[in-house]
Order: sequence, then C-alpha cells, then structure tokens
Amino acid sequence: MMTTKRLITSEDPKGLDATAKWRGVYNNAGLTDGANGSAQRLNESREFWKELGVLIRKCSATDQYINNVVKSNYTYPGEFQRKPGRVQIQIFADELGLDPTSAFEYLEKISEMSRILPKECHSQDGNFAIISPFGFQQLIPGYKDAFDPELYCKSLLFLFDIIKKGRNFYNWREGQINKNHLVQTARTLDAYDTITTIQGKSPIWIISAQLGFLHKGECTGRARELFFGNEFGLGSVAGACIAKTHPERFVRFEELDMDLPGDEFSPDGDGGFSKSPCLGFDGARLEFGANAVSDALGGYGSASAFLPQL
Repeated sequence: MMTTKRLITSEDPKGLDATAKWRGVYNNAGLTDGANGSAQRLNESREFWKELGVLIRKCSATDQYINNVVKSNYTYPGEFQRKPGRVQIQIFADELGLDPTSAFEYLEKISEMSRILPKECHSQDGNFAIISPFGFQQLIPGYKDAFDPELYCKSLLFLFDIIKKGRNFYNWREGQINKNHLVQTARTLDAYDTITTIQGKSPIWIISAQLGFLHKGECTGRARELFFGNEFGLGSVAGACIAKTHPERFVRFEELDMDLPGDEFSPDGDGGFSKSPCLGFDGARLEFGANAVSDALGGYGSASAFLPQL
C-alpha cells in the first residue's frame, strides 16, 4: 500500500507562506473595529468561512476536469433514513455470522463521527457499517492477504448474491468483475491501511461517509481532484454494503445515485481504467454499472468517506 501523504497545516512552511499572504490581504481590506464593525461581521459570517474552504479546495486542485461539472438538483430519496450504527452492525452479524463485538466496542468509543463530515453534506450522511476486508477473508476462505485484488472482486460478487435475495438487481458488468477490470484506487487502499490501524482486523468497520450529495453533478475525475485531505472514494464493495443495509437509498429514477470513485474500471480489461463503478436505480431495480470518469451527470454524485483527524 502507498504511504499516506503528510497533511500540511498552517504551521508548516507552505502553510506559513499561505497565512502570511492571507494576513496581507486582511490588513489591506480596511476592516473596522467595534461590536458591529466589519471585522466582527467577517468573523461571524458563516458564508465567508464556508466559501473560503470551497475556494481553497478548488484552487488547490488540478484543472484536468474543471469543466466536467453540471448543475444538479437531485437528492436522496425521502424514504432513506440512516439507521443507527448498532442496527447496521447487527444486520451483518445476524445474516452472515460475523462477530460484531469489535465493531460495537469501537462504536462505543467514538462520538458521532458525522461531525468530521463537511457541512455541505446531507443530513442523512454519517456513520455506516461495512464488511471489512478481514470479514470477507472469513466469508470467502482461502486468501492469506485480506487485500488480495481477487478477493476484492469475489467479495463484490458475494454481496451481489445477497442483494439479489432481497430485491430486483441487475449487473451491467456481468463477467467483468475480476482484477483485470476492477481495482481499488491507491488512495482508498491507503485509507483502508489507516482504518486497519485504528479499528484493527474487525470483520465489520464503521466509516464516516457521504453518499454522493457533496459531489453531485461532478464527474468522478473532478470529485477526486476536490477531495479533502482526509477524504477518500468509496468503492464498489463499500457501496454494496450500504445498499444492503439501506435498500431505501435506491428506490426511484428521480434520485441522486452513487458514483463509486474508490474503484477504477477498465472496460476492455487492458489496463485502461477510463471508468468508475456506480450504483443506481432504473426500471424498478437496483443496477451496478460504470460511468466514464469524465462524465458529469446531474443524477449522480461521488460517494466518499473521511478518516478521523488524528
């Protein structure tokens, strides 16, 4: 796995350079004193601090996909309500026989992890339970490495079989769920390395995630460019886990569906990973497919998760 890039703070040389420039802009702004002065109004402006964060992300990103964004008014279906963490964990424990002990213990240790989500996220974004690579190692024996690319693909097919038992489901990439066509991104594998350090080899992990609302209308390539430092893309397996515990997330055509930028997809299995997987609802069924990383679709948004700021 890759080594996590060190996050730059305002105390680092690059951060000190940026804050020095900020001080110059601030000093030349002509702000005034007093309880109702412009300096105080700036401090209290939620819009300013929100837009400043957005501006930092945009200006620090590359511009390869800067124009691959469309306006989107889509949102999650009204039926979707995020279940309590213990309920989600218990679903995997009851149906698959996975030991929930470590996941319950971790849930007790943390406060509501949705606090680490950006304010722009949807109110139903927050904590989600997923089966960890070590959980799939138990469910699909024979793999010494929990992060074996072949095990990852078999894990997704395992989940598809479970989902099919409860609802109408169609896989547009039938026969292509293998390591030549589907791989996890380095950034997501790196994040899973960190999660392993924090949550250990528990068969069930708790992640803090948003299910597409933060990046709606952005192509997958642009969403990846705009990721926060502690943000990483959800892959097909994590998305399928959430689809299993929250079937109400996918119930109608007129909803915001999920791109899954934690994976890359090669249509021809030749190393050209020009697409990323997606989950959506169409024709009265949940569907798995792949969209081009450059396609900006109003009905889709990239799902992602956030590492705790340690």
